[in-house]
Amino acid sequence: MISKYIYLALAIIFEVLGTTSMKFSDGMKSIGFVIIMLIFYILSLSMLSMALKNWEVGVAYAIWSGFGITLITTIGIMFFNESISISKVFFILLIIIGAIGLNLVTTSH
Repeated sequence: MISKYIYLALAIIFEVLGTTSMKFSDGMKSIGFVIIMLIFYILSLSMLSMALKNWEVGVAYAIWSGFGITLITTIGIMFFNESISISKVFFILLIIIGAIGLNLVTTSH
């Protein structure tokens, strides 16, 4: 049996790959990247669905979206020459702290 953490990690990775493909699609003009994007999003939502068998939906979604935001922001900075600032880093850290906090509070009950 695959761990709920593996399903959620795969959901996050596929979502980030889908969003990166969306960026490469040039506003949905590149059909190849649009198809790749759709495949990654289908895989992401499938893995998220599997993860939801063993996670509370709010916690799983917070982790999925929070870490997805963090990773895609990092990719944007590193590969797409997007801006970085102290405030951007601070607010991303708040997202991560919130996702971790939700997980800790939920598992303690």
